[in-house]
Amino acid sequence: MNIILFGPPGAGKGTQAKHLVNKLNNFQVSTGDILRKEIQKNSEIGKTITKDMNDGKFINDEIVNKLIKDVIFDPSRKNRFIFDGYPRSISQAKNLDLLLNHSNQKIDHIFFLNVDKETIIKRIEKRKIIEKRSDDNLNTIIKRYDKYMEITKPVLDFYSKNPQFNEIDGGLKIDEITAKIDAFLNV
Repeated sequence: MNIILFGPPGAGKGTQAKHLVNKLNNFQVSTGDILRKEIQKNSEIGKTITKDMNDGKFINDEIVNKLIKDVIFDPSRKNRFIFDGYPRSISQAKNLDLLLNHSNQKIDHIFFLNVDKETIIKRIEKRKIIEKRSDDNLNTIIKRYDKYMEITKPVLDFYSKNPQFNEIDGGLKIDEITAKIDAFLNV
């Protein structure tokens, strides 16, 4: 079963993805994690990613699509993906459809964790203290939230026509969101 989780930075995609990974024995595809690994390598791509993140920009689709392609074509993970933070643009959505089609896969469920900016700011401030994540600067997060909502709106519109698309109030407590997702999955 392949699942896409949408939501702005701090919406709880990673938390829900981890739950689904454990429950379904799937693999989390977190663009955030993939990008952070590339940064740790200190490669040219990693340096570009760091600069874009510090400027509050999203990473170039070409870079993200290249990194995702390797993951999707891993035969041991076929039809067992939880996409967390991908796709973020129409280009990425079309790329994902193409990659899945070429690997004889499809998306089974799409969840949008819709959360307002004030809730995100509170969550990020808490996460910043607990996890000490360098990409959790408040000003950067606000820029990323606004950019996410601007760029991802067309992607949400694109997927909202899909019968597997479900919007969930991301302002709910973690266990309430989990229960709603589990109900849609019938698990």
